[in-house]
Amino acid sequence: MNQPNRLYETTFIVNASLEDPQIEAIISHIQEVIVKNGGEVVAVNRWGRKRMMYQIKKKNSGYYVNIEFNAPTSIVKALAHVFMLDEHIVRYLTIKIEKKALQARELAAARSAEPQVLIDIPVIVDLKEPLFEEEPVITI
Repeated sequence: MNQPNRLYETTFIVNASLEDPQIEAIISHIQEVIVKNGGEVVAVNRWGRKRMMYQIKKKNSGYYVNIEFNAPTSIVKALAHVFMLDEHIVRYLTIKIEKKALQARELAAARSAEPQVLIDIPVIVDLKEPLFEEEPVITI
């Protein structure tokens, strides 16, 4: 049975102590798994090395990667299997992007593309009248 493609997003943390070419090899491998399972990579966001809030597998920092892709629903199990087998991947999360999130994303992109209109508000520069009619009286 042919499954419909859906938009997914997977975020994973790679051990930050690895060299950059090793990290790139892991990212490429994940992309290959997506393509081999009938998916299409939409975007790869490399967030880079970041300090984690708490230790995970005795690691204090990790290299964060986010990949958006279109794929059939069977991809989730295949990716989870690959993530669990790779000892360099500290943590992962794959989610389906809902239609409302897509609409909100498109609306935000459309708003940022529109030119911003500034409202011209007149400002009083020269105040000729005193603020008080009389001088304030201070009593002790």
